[in-house]
Amino acid sequence: MSIQLYFAPGACSFVPHLMLEKAGVPFEPIMVKLHKGEQLTPEFKAINPNGQVPVLVDDGEVLTQILALVGYLDKRFPEAHILPDTPMARAHAIELLSWFNNTVHPTFTHVFMPHKYSDQPAVQADIRQHAAAQYRALMNTLQARVLALPADQWLAGPHLGPLDAYALTVTRWATMAGIAPAEMPDLWAYVQRVAADAAVQRVIERERLTLNMHKP
Repeated sequence: MSIQLYFAPGACSFVPHLMLEKAGVPFEPIMVKLHKGEQLTPEFKAINPNGQVPVLVDDGEVLTQILALVGYLDKRFPEAHILPDTPMARAHAIELLSWFNNTVHPTFTHVFMPHKYSDQPAVQADIRQHAAAQYRALMNTLQARVLALPADQWLAGPHLGPLDAYALTVTRWATMAGIAPAEMPDLWAYVQRVAADAAVQRVIERERLTLNMHKP
């Protein structure tokens, strides 16, 4: 098997994980347990010195970073329709993918891991509280985006793809950040639609994910 994907359950690696599953190609999914620090072991850092997932290895070539992986898999498996074909639609898809990756994702990191930004507990609490409010606003923006979609369309058009996988991921994170599904009903309904896809169900099962992590 020439393709390996290093992933962590519930992390943004869900995006390329689903794209490989949707493409229907043979690959080896390798779980990295972040809570056990496996991403920091010498063995893993020999593959990715940044100590992060996802990592794609294809015939010995190592590739990291979501945008790079999505672009590569789109060219590698064009029949999977990972990104739109037309230039403008493709650019808009990458635009939204970048927003997920460089805005939504880092905001959640400030909520979930404020210790990355300060070693002082009081400052960490302030960072978490401020970022949680920002994250809620971003989820409202995403909800408005899915509300504007035609009933039979996904975020990048007629094919379920990386944007929908990222939407599911960040919405799941929202429940971890204290935002109940009832507070974002339309976004949650969209995520349930994504989760109903057979390939998505297989990846959710492999990663052993619970979508709603909210604790009242």
